[in-house]
Amino acid sequence: MATYLGTHGSKIQNYTTDPDNPNTGEVWFNDTDNALKFQYLATYAAWSTGGNLNTARRIFAGAGTQTAALAFGGFEPGASNKTELYNGSTWTVKNTLGNARYGLAGAGTSTAALGFGGYLPPSTFSNLTESWNGTNWTAVNPLNTARYQLSGAGTNTAALAFGGDEPPATAKTETWNGTNWTEVADLNAVGKSMAGVGATNTASLVFGGDRGGNSANTELWNGTSWTELNNLNTARTSLAGAGTSTSALGFGGSPSPTSALTESWNGTNWTEVNDLATGRTQLAGNGANNTSALAYGGNAPPVTAATEEWSTTTPIANAWITGGALGTARYSLSSATNAPQSAALGFGGTNGSNYLTVTESYNGTNWTEVNDLNVAKAFSGGAGIQTAALMFGGYASPGGITNQTESWNGSNWTEVNNLNDARQQIAGCGTQTTALAFGGEPNGPKTEKFNGTNWTEMSGTLNTGRAFIGAAGDSGEALAFGGNPPTAITELWNGTSWTEVNDLNTGGFPIGGAGSATAALAFGGGPSSTRQAATETWNGTNWTEVADLSVPRKSLGGSGTNAAALAFGGYDGSNPTTATEEWNTSANVVKTISTS
Repeated sequence: MATYLGTHGSKIQNYTTDPDNPNTGEVWFNDTDNALKFQYLATYAAWSTGGNLNTARRIFAGAGTQTAALAFGGFEPGASNKTELYNGSTWTVKNTLGNARYGLAGAGTSTAALGFGGYLPPSTFSNLTESWNGTNWTAVNPLNTARYQLSGAGTNTAALAFGGDEPPATAKTETWNGTNWTEVADLNAVGKSMAGVGATNTASLVFGGDRGGNSANTELWNGTSWTELNNLNTARTSLAGAGTSTSALGFGGSPSPTSALTESWNGTNWTEVNDLATGRTQLAGNGANNTSALAYGGNAPPVTAATEEWSTTTPIANAWITGGALGTARYSLSSATNAPQSAALGFGGTNGSNYLTVTESYNGTNWTEVNDLNVAKAFSGGAGIQTAALMFGGYASPGGITNQTESWNGSNWTEVNNLNDARQQIAGCGTQTTALAFGGEPNGPKTEKFNGTNWTEMSGTLNTGRAFIGAAGDSGEALAFGGNPPTAITELWNGTSWTEVNDLNTGGFPIGGAGSATAALAFGGGPSSTRQAATETWNGTNWTEVADLSVPRKSLGGSGTNAAALAFGGYDGSNPTTATEEWNTSANVVKTISTS
């Protein structure tokens, strides 16, 4: 029965902060932020783990949908005749093919499939065709041309076979009418190990494969002829596909030596989307369209039984999602480290040519440029919240390495008392009136504390002096992690002294940070490409690797908590970036309703 709340919603309430447990779709007014906000269930397109095949195999065939799939044939090692049925969660062994073979193609559904071609050991290229009725395989009329590593599309009574190796590789296409195969117009270029998709034998798509080398080619079959269309973004062979000629997904393949890349086809162009969890080649795949697909088996290496399910409506939890882009691309910028994800502040930095005074404010949706710093600076420390922030040290232009401190009141920056020691590449955390500054170059081990008026040098120094440190926490309890020289060292501040605790899993610099001394998040950094995308969460004792940033980068800004963090700006290896990403451990996300 429908409820009043479900039908009409609730009245908009005023809160001094966001409510603790808002309903999905609930709207409220935050008096402190002077903003209208709402909560929604965030979703994204991603692969998730499904049930494993009973028999790991590669270079085999599949048919059906994500929740009703059929896997048959393949190489285990050794040619396989095994058939398995997927019900959306588990695979069940079914009656075997009449002939064990690999490199065959498939078409149809889990209850009415067709398997054709392939390689019959020890030395036979096969033209065999078998029909599946939901229980058994039956031999039917063969292909006109024996071949393996061919592709297929369509249904049990209206299928298409194309390409493959006779040998040599061929462009031949055959259409099946439920009784016989008939040769029709060739592909535009010979090819094997290509992916094929299509709901019928009059509208099919082929892409990738080996066409004298790894190929990105895409061709469309209209029932009469093949037409070349826009290419995949990444050339590869032995990949799999799912969907139709207007809504397809291509995934896996080689080289590298195996690929996790996934691309989505909208009928005109391919777009890169989220990768497979297990990169692999010679896998099988099927699905109704580019929003619902299945990937299974293949060579990872070794040969795998892993199954993954693709959905565009996966609730986002423990993942980064794209936020509103910064107005100014930059790196080595500073942030109000203790500001929440939905009310952040980023300031200063460099675009590689100039040092910047730019300050931007984030409302959970968009960045807005506000009043500038008094002096252009980068490599500075930051502390505070969106309406009460602090920036200290860094490299000023003009002036070089500086001890200057500026205070932000929500509207303007004002110069206040300086650090005791000028230094750049410095870390910071805490509030505007109780901030902590540590590390940097020179004077890497030194720690200073700000009381709202003056900086005081603390007797407790870092055990390992270094620059470009990631930071989280406040002046009473802080965490310092990573740094340059490249290190994974983590140190804990108890208000008086620093103690070494367990290291990051992957060391590097300059790393973004968010959260507290007992619940922190570390993200991005360098110098390795692995570290640039890495995210690790700290539970007060150990670091655990979690989902990577979508945009690998270093020298980025960060704020928020380890449950709801913000990563913004940075250097992506080629250029300064405007990219902003939001980390959430819950799929429920609070957003500000923008009126701009």
